[in-house]
Amino acid sequence: MRTAYSVESVRAAERELMGRLPEGALMQRAAAGLAVECAQLLGKVYGARVTLLVGSGDNGGDALYAGARLARRGAGVSAVLLAPERTHPGGLAALRAAGGVVVEADSARAEGLVAGARLVVDGIVGIGGRGGLRERAAQLVAAARDAVVVAVDLPSGVDADTGEVHGDAVRADVTVTFGAYKPGLLVDPAREYAGAVRLVDIGLRLGAERGELEALQFADVAGLLPVPGGESDKYRRGVVGIVAGSARYPGAAVLAVAGALRGGAGAVRYVGPAADAVIARFPEALVSAGPPSKAGRVQAWVAGPGLGDDAERLGDVLAADVPLLIDADGLRLAGEREVRARQAPTLLTPHAGEAAALLGVAREQVEAGRLAAVRELAGRYGAAVLLKGSTTLVGSADGAVRVNPTGTSWLATAGSGDVLSGLAGSLLAAGLGARDAGSVAAHLHGLAGRFAADGAPVGAQDVADAIPAAWRGVRMPL
Repeated sequence: MRTAYSVESVRAAERELMGRLPEGALMQRAAAGLAVECAQLLGKVYGARVTLLVGSGDNGGDALYAGARLARRGAGVSAVLLAPERTHPGGLAALRAAGGVVVEADSARAEGLVAGARLVVDGIVGIGGRGGLRERAAQLVAAARDAVVVAVDLPSGVDADTGEVHGDAVRADVTVTFGAYKPGLLVDPAREYAGAVRLVDIGLRLGAERGELEALQFADVAGLLPVPGGESDKYRRGVVGIVAGSARYPGAAVLAVAGALRGGAGAVRYVGPAADAVIARFPEALVSAGPPSKAGRVQAWVAGPGLGDDAERLGDVLAADVPLLIDADGLRLAGEREVRARQAPTLLTPHAGEAAALLGVAREQVEAGRLAAVRELAGRYGAAVLLKGSTTLVGSADGAVRVNPTGTSWLATAGSGDVLSGLAGSLLAAGLGARDAGSVAAHLHGLAGRFAADGAPVGAQDVADAIPAAWRGVRMPL
């Protein structure tokens, strides 16, 4: 499990550790790790031109001490000071002693030093920064057109706790973060600014703290996947019901069933007007004209993809005392009061536009503040929420959030969400809780998208067909 912690938690852990270490030792640990990562990126350190963009405080100190280490190995290191009167004195003295060049940001040489560097280190603002870059800092960052840009702890200009970006920010190729991941490194839009993230262990004790954000890794997902035993039959494995599709959108039903058949449940029941299309593609599906409550035994329902305005079918499954996934048209038709009144687990799976409609805000607000949006939705509806998008988040009503680390931009294709709904619903029927079902489904769906695409456009059915390969990849990684 990869866990991201809030700035407050990280600061508290740093204070506790600094109380047990000699003065300055923690910064030296961070600087040493940063210098190692920079050296690996450079390949050959001797003779390489490195420019440090140095703000005030400890973030700039980390950059200066790392720069001093590189300078002692023969790199040509320059520091551009954005706050000369508040530059870390120890770090500045160390760089000068190592032969580094120091100029102020207003100097005529500053932009040339940035433009001519092979590697630029962003030490402008630390994890406590708020808002975008100031004008001069933005100008200097823009000059780093051909260099590898390394951010210290977090790209300057992004919010560490929320992943929000307000104004200009550094777009790093690599971010070297210390002690723990920060939410902004894992959640868009800030994640897009972080590049590859390298974690340097500096000895922080955060294991007892509840993280702000979790990301499941292969081992975590493998441990949650339902695997049939010797005594299993289709009912013990779980039966998932699909209430989807309409005369206008029969394909939504077909794709939801496709995802469900590959999701671990023992059988799939389809209820609705697209029964002929479903049976033609999947003869193993059990079909019924409805109503859902008369279709037979199920352990979970999926409702909404391509449903149109069929509130009657949706109302029937809302009243069922089994887990329920609501997607697409179902999100528009289901009322907040009806969802909150349910006793069985509920999983909502909106994209940003649907989430915005549920919250009564603009889509842009959801996309800019995805972490806040998923928490608000989960709290308001008393349900787990899978917020689809460039980074898929799964939140629960207690405020816990997971971020999905898999996926590809090729998944932005019609019907992909229908496959995801069926897959997650099948995991619900197999016995996973709502948050686990959403998290595992997002992980597998993202991997399936990568496998199916392999760098080329794909359709939703291709993604469904690749789910077994993703499942095997998680359980038996190379």
